[in-house]
Amino acid sequence: MLKRIAVIVLLSLPFAAWAFIKPVRVLAPELAGVQCRGNVCVDQPARLDEATRLFADAVAQTEREFGTMQTVPRAIFCSTPACSHAFGLDSAAAYNFGTSAEVIGHKAWQPHFVRHELVHHVQSERLGSLNNWLLKPKWFREGMAYSLSGDPRRPLPQPLEGYRAQFESWYPGKARVWAEAERL
Repeated sequence: MLKRIAVIVLLSLPFAAWAFIKPVRVLAPELAGVQCRGNVCVDQPARLDEATRLFADAVAQTEREFGTMQTVPRAIFCSTPACSHAFGLDSAAAYNFGTSAEVIGHKAWQPHFVRHELVHHVQSERLGSLNNWLLKPKWFREGMAYSLSGDPRRPLPQPLEGYRAQFESWYPGKARVWAEAERL
């Protein structure tokens, strides 16, 4: 009896994760109703070329700043509130999912948002996803993303502007940033 219950629980875990932990949907976005070409997915196929250009430009600029990425993540672009909600973007404009993917919500189709999430991707590649999100200070993670993405909004709402200012006063330059980040 216990074995059957264990098997049922194990078999139901992926379905429960899909239903209740929306960011997990980046692992199989087509099942959430988006169409993908290469690393770019959209909920409205008519916007696929636009999303592909926006993502390619952001990748190129991010790689100029940090060097070549080990892997280029999948980018899911939502054009509608329903798509944003399906991927868990109820309060944020965009998010990144470790080194796997980034989701760009319907209000975030701007270069600095896409670059911001790519900065988080690079942080996870260089520092390790868990190390970055659990052990590095928020001012470092978010300050770097707002600063080096070229976010034009000045000032940002607090505490975000404070994170950016603290990062910019700490920033040791491209050559030393990762070695110094390891020490944080």
